[in-house]
Amino acid sequence: MTSFSAPANPESVFTYGAPQLKFGTGAADEIGYDLSLTGARRVLVVTDAGVAATGAPQRVAEQMAAFGIKATVYDGAHVEPTDESLQAAVEFGRGTGPWDAFVAVGGGSSIDTAKAINLMTTNEGELMDYINAPVGGGRGPSAPLKPLVAVPTTTGTGSESTTICVLDVLSLKVKTGISHARLRPTMAVIDPLLTMTQPPGVTAAAGMDILCHALESYTARAYASYERKQPQERVPYCGANPISDMWSEKALQLLAGSFRTAVRDGGDVHARGQMALAATFAGMGFGNAGVHIPHANAYPIAGRVRDFRPADYPQDEAMVPHGMAVSLTAPEAFRFTFDADPGRHLRAAELLAPGREPAGAPQEFLPTVLIDLMRDIGIPNGIGAVGYSASDVSDLTDGALKQQRLLATAPKAVTAEDVAGIFERSLALW
Repeated sequence: MTSFSAPANPESVFTYGAPQLKFGTGAADEIGYDLSLTGARRVLVVTDAGVAATGAPQRVAEQMAAFGIKATVYDGAHVEPTDESLQAAVEFGRGTGPWDAFVAVGGGSSIDTAKAINLMTTNEGELMDYINAPVGGGRGPSAPLKPLVAVPTTTGTGSESTTICVLDVLSLKVKTGISHARLRPTMAVIDPLLTMTQPPGVTAAAGMDILCHALESYTARAYASYERKQPQERVPYCGANPISDMWSEKALQLLAGSFRTAVRDGGDVHARGQMALAATFAGMGFGNAGVHIPHANAYPIAGRVRDFRPADYPQDEAMVPHGMAVSLTAPEAFRFTFDADPGRHLRAAELLAPGREPAGAPQEFLPTVLIDLMRDIGIPNGIGAVGYSASDVSDLTDGALKQQRLLATAPKAVTAEDVAGIFERSLALW
């Protein structure tokens, strides 16, 4: 194992941040009242065409009128946002503003699009100025953002809890993001009834995002293993800590009892509620501890897609949904990180598969539990099943290595050879 050297001056401080939370059936009916407390009079509701077709964003917008709020619906969010789609959204926001607040109704794509509009209508410059280095300028906002209420209709991304906006930069074929504490939504409104229209393929892919959020933050490098930071150096991802551990463990327990059921029977209100709660808890865990190898690998898997079209997603263009992309190397990634903290990996497997005994070598327990789940819910069998071959491993590795912000959170040092090996062993998982 390539371990980290002991810090000369170990970190003794961890940070925790989260939006105000409103959870439960019917919670979305109270958004007009919640926004009225901010003094907002003009609000932009951000969604995508598919979610708009359910009528949910329009219902959210209409209820604001009773509180003297004029709401406009923008339904141009792109599933898996790109720099082009975000730029179009920003131009709409700038051209029709100013806005007092924003409401995002949809999956992580809609929420991330709303974050970008909020950022770029309150701060000067271009989108690329704020995208994480080395892809973009890595600039932070100089002015405060407006209130943003995030209303997820999918259970998985955790974007309602986080400080991150994820996007594909099309010209570079790379998935990256914008990360800053001011991007975190002001309020997360989690209404399980809004997730009932989520089809099985979306439930499976988004649910794997929940699972990897919880697993990656639980197995992340511990906050105390870093050198002590100065106050101005602190970032939202501070490493595994007691609070993120608590959220991650509970998310894994909820998934164990609800994930397969939610995919199999989307009308099961209890399972949908448990998945929504798991997504919220996992978001509060990884939004502070951070994620590592599976997410770093997911960016090039999604960004370099050729012609894969997943079930239950729009079929007009190729894509590997984010949660699916994250899951495809997860079994091998956790096999690789096992020796950094065997106890945590075994505990995670026990939480996901209560009552199940390990069979074979201890390091095989968590990967086996993950593969069994992926098979049961219809996740493709590795990166080969979404169009990649051994000849793509070098390019995928290069893309993952660009995500040093994420790889630095892994519980052990990760080399290019390590990443390539994980991709190679993930061509077919079973």
